[in-house]
Amino acid sequence: MAGWMSLGLFLAIGLALMAGFPVAFTLAGVALLFAGLGVMTGTFDIVFLEAFPNRIYGIMTNETLIAVPVFVFMGVMLERSKLADQLLQSLAQLMRGVPGGLGIAVVLVGAMMAASTGIVGATVVTMGLISLPTMLGKGYHPNVATGTICAAGTLGQIIPPSIVLVMLADVLSNAYQQAQLQMGNYSPETVSVGELFAGALVPGVILVGAYLIYLFILAWLKPSTMPAVEDGDEERVSLGRLLALAAGPMMLIVAVLGSILKGIATPTEAAAVGAMGAILLASISGHLSMETMKDVVYRTAGISAMVFM
Repeated sequence: MAGWMSLGLFLAIGLALMAGFPVAFTLAGVALLFAGLGVMTGTFDIVFLEAFPNRIYGIMTNETLIAVPVFVFMGVMLERSKLADQLLQSLAQLMRGVPGGLGIAVVLVGAMMAASTGIVGATVVTMGLISLPTMLGKGYHPNVATGTICAAGTLGQIIPPSIVLVMLADVLSNAYQQAQLQMGNYSPETVSVGELFAGALVPGVILVGAYLIYLFILAWLKPSTMPAVEDGDEERVSLGRLLALAAGPMMLIVAVLGSILKGIATPTEAAAVGAMGAILLASISGHLSMETMKDVVYRTAGISAMVFM
């Protein structure tokens, strides 16, 4: 019976998510619903629910998880600084005449934003609003355009500093310590966020390379689905301007990831550095104001609440 309950729980979560319900409420609501069914069928002990307040308190006092809202703040602030807009437009203009150049620009900017923000929503929304109308207007096949944007936007799940990796590090650390204790090792080691970041960096770069290779091959085999953008009346962007636009996010990436991977700072400390860097970049770009700060704080609180729920 317990096995069927687990299968039903999985199916119910999938159906609720596909129906469009918010992820946080879906996970919590379906879990509580099946806990009640388990109590009625005798497959779940209600005593386990008494550990729920302790779990919430443990999350609130976990210093590692403090990095999550700070990374979210950094990503939302970078989104409001409009750096992704300028980078994408400049890179797309620089790659005019190259088959699939617009799609390649989307993947490259998506990878840079993933390494700068660590959250998926901001990247996907930004890419969708900026590049999708342009790609469709230039003759890109809708499947190619939407698939490229979704693939580039979800790079934030694997490329550090990923919010998912921060959450996963806490879960893996607890599970690894419990496994070592059961094996008789009473001074267990932990799995740190920095180790997960280091382990995910190379696969993330490989994934970006695989996306680019696929787009090159698709543009070569089916040029009609990814036509080259012809030169228009707009002024061509110089490589120097593109490097100037990319300098800020690249310095932020080096400061955050470099300090974590080298052991100079903890993930929470590095996230604080990244948040201050994002505020500085928004100020330099002229998009920092009290209204912007208020909106960023509200959105950060909402996203963090959803993540922790």
